[in-house]
Amino acid sequence: MTKFLLISEDSDKEKIIKSVFKSDEILTCTNETMIFDILKVEEPDIILIDGDIESLDLKPLCRKIKSFPVVLLLIIGKKEHTKDITHNVNLFIKTPIDKKLLEATVESSLRTRQSLLKMTKTNQELAASLYQLNVLYNTSSQLAGSLDKDKLIKIMVEGVEKSLNFELSCTLFFRSEREPILIINSLYRVSDRLLEALKLRAILSYKSLLSDPPYDIKIGNLKIEKNIKHNIQEYDFSILRFDNLFAPIMLNDQFFGFTEIYREKPFSTEDATVFQTLVQQVTIPLQSASFTQELKATNLKLQKLERLKSEFISIVSHELRTPLTAIKNAMDIILSGKAGDMTENIEKFVSMGKRNAIRLSGIINDLLDISKIEAGKMDFKFELMHVEPVIEYVKTNLTEVAKEKNLKIIYTPSNEDVEVYADSNRLEQVLTNLVSNAIKFTPDAGEIEITSKVVNARELQYDNCFEDDIKRLKGNYLQVCVEDHGIGIERKDLNHVFDKFAQIENSLSRKVGGSGLGLPIARQLMEAHNGAIWCDSEINKGSRFYFVIPIANDKSNFLMIRKQMVQKARSEGTTVAVIKIKSSNDVIENLMKENNLLSKTYMANSLIEKEGGMTTLSLLLMDGDKPSAEFLKKKIESVTEQNKDLYGKCDIMYSYEVEGDRHEKDSDS
Repeated sequence: MTKFLLISEDSDKEKIIKSVFKSDEILTCTNETMIFDILKVEEPDIILIDGDIESLDLKPLCRKIKSFPVVLLLIIGKKEHTKDITHNVNLFIKTPIDKKLLEATVESSLRTRQSLLKMTKTNQELAASLYQLNVLYNTSSQLAGSLDKDKLIKIMVEGVEKSLNFELSCTLFFRSEREPILIINSLYRVSDRLLEALKLRAILSYKSLLSDPPYDIKIGNLKIEKNIKHNIQEYDFSILRFDNLFAPIMLNDQFFGFTEIYREKPFSTEDATVFQTLVQQVTIPLQSASFTQELKATNLKLQKLERLKSEFISIVSHELRTPLTAIKNAMDIILSGKAGDMTENIEKFVSMGKRNAIRLSGIINDLLDISKIEAGKMDFKFELMHVEPVIEYVKTNLTEVAKEKNLKIIYTPSNEDVEVYADSNRLEQVLTNLVSNAIKFTPDAGEIEITSKVVNARELQYDNCFEDDIKRLKGNYLQVCVEDHGIGIERKDLNHVFDKFAQIENSLSRKVGGSGLGLPIARQLMEAHNGAIWCDSEINKGSRFYFVIPIANDKSNFLMIRKQMVQKARSEGTTVAVIKIKSSNDVIENLMKENNLLSKTYMANSLIEKEGGMTTLSLLLMDGDKPSAEFLKKKIESVTEQNKDLYGKCDIMYSYEVEGDRHEKDSDS
């Protein structure tokens, strides 16, 4: 049935219209206020306006009616109408009224109206769907960027609220294994008895979802977090009669919780799909967050165990050194004859004991060194030096040991006179370890060759298993090689040569023994020198162990000083700031000439690197931190601003790293 609103004072026209549309509802009105009340309450399908009506001004009336979803038909009589009126109506019919024409016009207009209403509804639904898709996309993007469980749940609930406009939501999840939380997001306050009902409902839902719940949740141990938007009114039990949607937050068999929402307006099928999709989107990020949480906890446990292990090794090693020193001293006294005459057998056994005491002392020293390195407490004293004296010293020191197996140690030095920035004691330690190993694994009457030469990082040859250690090297290095002609190492074992406590399985390696720490220590010491160590070998032909140290230049010196300062900072619990200032060559040169700008404090440990027209000035500051870097930045900006004639409009890039005990790293460009 069609609903008409006739606006006319002419009873004849009213009779004609009622005779044409007998089965339809026809309302008649001539009062403007009443007309708009009818439009709002009765919602007519079509309005018929008598163009000859005198009591109403049709111009504003038609303009106002046009804002309603209704067909407006003007009956044109004797009066002439301006375009302001005719532009605001949909259809026209002239008097005298032709009943068949009127009926046909109305039917046509109603069909058009139905099509327009349907199109409007479709457009509204499409707009709503597009909005929900946009919410889904934004929510998904936000979820992908976080590993914080609380934040993930908050993002999911906000996404559901934006797309579905709920009145109240309840989300149960586990912040940790034994910390269940019920988060309530509500438009208005929640009454105490409703809160208890929601808690009970959440517990029952949890138990019904899982056949064997891992945790026993009770009302007493269920933590509540409430987020209330407005306090102007309060929800009670009546909200439980609202339409609701429920979804578990699960991935395969892994349960994270669930969420339930309530809304007075019924949810559609599309709403349910959006809701389920949003809830499912949070499961994978929650799983990743759980894995990350577990990984952090495991790492903390491992760090604690590693610290306890290092402390244990350090304590035990120190405790062993004291009696061992006394034993060695006692044996030295006996062997010197000061304790009395000895038989040949006694001297033999005391000498054997002394050798084993010395060996045990070496193992203890290795344990102490590896624990110091891992704790970042190994001391280094870097200085400019030649490597040749260190190699000669090690060669001389181990020649007598080599003679016991009738071995020769041959050293071929580099023809180039180069210096490195290194710690001579640590280099001696590395080289002693390599030559000692060569002596152990070389058959009697063989040779051990030591060579040194200058090489470029691009020329280095190595097995693929050492690529990660060597590919970072750039520039010129001094390479030292210790070559033996012993049993060799299989290629598959090369990757494990520098592992802690590793001993390559063969009869000779078991025979000579050892702590398995010498090569790992050597590797760590070479890394501290910004160098590298590796090896290659052939079975039954011998092995070659190489290590490289950067040729001394401004950059290598700067890096060594930096390592030394960071080492000192870590032992003292302080920090070191590495400040970099980059700009065009003339700008940096002028900055360095400024009085009291880059003082000796800054320039004492600095590095200048030029690349084309750009210069980077790097400064090392002991006890430096973020405020000191910011202070220097402000000083430079003040100078360049005050002296625009010299600097003009210059681009200066600043960056800094803070290193030391807190291991902080920040940058500001």
